[in-house]
Formats: sequence, C-alpha cells, structure tokens
Amino acid sequence: MRAVGLKAECLGRLVGDDAQLLAAAGWLHDVGYAPAVADTGFHALDGARWLLRQGFPPRLASLVAHHSCASYEAEERGLKPDLMAEFPLEESPTSDALWFADMTTGPDGQDLTVEERLAEIRERYGPDDLVTRFWEKAELPLLDAIRRTEQRLAA
Repeated sequence: MRAVGLKAECLGRLVGDDAQLLAAAGWLHDVGYAPAVADTGFHALDGARWLLRQGFPPRLASLVAHHSCASYEAEERGLKPDLMAEFPLEESPTSDALWFADMTTGPDGQDLTVEERLAEIRERYGPDDLVTRFWEKAELPLLDAIRRTEQRLAA
C-alpha cells in the first residue's frame, strides 16, 4: 500500500484539485484486506464500506470500491449489484490515476509495467482462480485507463 500511496501522491499534478483525494485513495485502496475490515472477502467493497463507517467522504469510498476494475471482480463474486447500488462508478482522470498507481506497482512495491503486473497476478493466483478469471474480462478497460494516464503524464 505504501508504494501505491506514494505513487498516487506523485500523480497528483495530473488531477488538479483532486490531488489530496487521489493520494488518500492510493493509501487506502487495499484497506479491505485488513482482517478487522474484511467482511465479504471482496476487499474493494469491504474497504469502501469501512471508510464510510469511519466517516470518510463518499467519493473517496467510491474510488476505493471501484479501483482497478473492481466491478469485474464483484461480478465474479456475485457482489456487483451491491457494489453498484452502494458506490457510484467514477470515470475520471482521478480514477484513472488510481488504477495506474495500483496496477503499475508490484506486491513488494516495485515499479512494473501494467503488462508485468497482470502477468504477476496471473502467475500468483494460477489459471483457475477467480482473480485470474476476472482479469480476462477486465484487461481491456484497465489498459484504457492506464493509457489515458500515460498520455496525461506525457502532456
């Protein structure tokens, strides 16, 4: 989480007034993995619900809820109706930058290309895992968000 949070902070210049929101989302995007927070087993939804219970802004919770194509994982888990009903999906430079920060950072904090990150995920989880299955469907939308952020970085 630390490396994603730091990367999100560095990307703040791309999102103007949302720089602090992006940084917070980067630092908190995986809070749903914490044992005290986990409920459904779907970390994006569990983390977003926890953030609301703690009084964090709804937009921050929604960014966490939907980070890195989470709606595709929610569908695999049978939780997409809950996710979509509780948290609006945002498509913006801020959400793109959060996805970029997450999906270009490896599990040990190393910088990776998105292709390297997806390969690492597939290797770690194996071909039959739910996580691997959802990435088969989510890869193109993820790559679109990554490319948009790369274009903003180049501008």
